[in-house]
Parts: sequence; C-alpha cells; structure tokens
Amino acid sequence: MTQLQILVGTTSGNTEHLADHAADLIKARLDIDIAMHYEPSFDTLDQTQPWLIFLASHGAGDYGDSMLDFYDQLTAVEAVQPFPYAVIAIGESCYDTYCSAGRDIDQRLQQLGAERIYTRLEIDMLEDDPEAAFEQWYGGWISALRSCTQS
Repeated sequence: MTQLQILVGTTSGNTEHLADHAADLIKARLDIDIAMHYEPSFDTLDQTQPWLIFLASHGAGDYGDSMLDFYDQLTAVEAVQPFPYAVIAIGESCYDTYCSAGRDIDQRLQQLGAERIYTRLEIDMLEDDPEAAFEQWYGGWISALRSCTQS
C-alpha cells in the first residue's frame, strides 16, 4: 500500500495546521497510509513512496525552523531515488523572498532526480485562505498521484 510522506517546514505553526487539514482531506478521498514528518530527517524518509511537502519561507527566504536540519541534509545529498513529490510553498507576497524556500526545495529535488508529479502550489498568507487554496489544488494532485502509484 502507498504511504504518503508529508513533510512540514514551519516556524509559526500555520503550515503544520494546513498539513494536518490536508492529511484529513486526503484520508477521506484515498485508501492510503500517511506518515507525518513535523521535523523531517532525510535519512528516515522513505524514498520509495510519494512525498507531499508543506514548506513556509521564513526570514530572508529560509526554510521553516522545523526543516532547517533537513535543508542541511538535502544540500549534502548527491542523488535520490526517482520518487514522486509535490510542493506546497507558503509565504507572504510583501517580501521579495515570497515562497523561495518552497521554490528552492522543488528545484533541488528535481536536480537530485526526484519526479515532480504536479504543479507547485504557492500560497500567499496575506491574500489567500490557505485551506481553500489547498482544497482547490489537491483534486488535480490526487489524479497525478493515482497515475504514478498505479501498478
């Protein structure tokens, strides 16, 4: 059975709340196991399973505090298995570093050999309702996930 790896990078906790909401919605629509990683460590993540990454940009475009160690680990890796993933980037458009952490992890995973299966969602905390934005996005992501996980 597929086990979705949900990675959460947050500083204030808003991204964690959104990831929990998303997990509930996903469980209601799919027969799938979900592993929540609130402080992910690269070495413990399953690279044979899909990843859904919720990552807030903080400060000057830094990764959320709960994902700082993961960032260091990811920069040291030379390649990954071609696992499917998608990114939900969270930021505030008043900063020139809007969603830069999410954009960075998306680019880095592609460089390492992972396979983005659906367009990155960028959520503006100043303009968007995060839950509504995710709810509009995830139907297409579910279709993409089903396509890549079918035997």
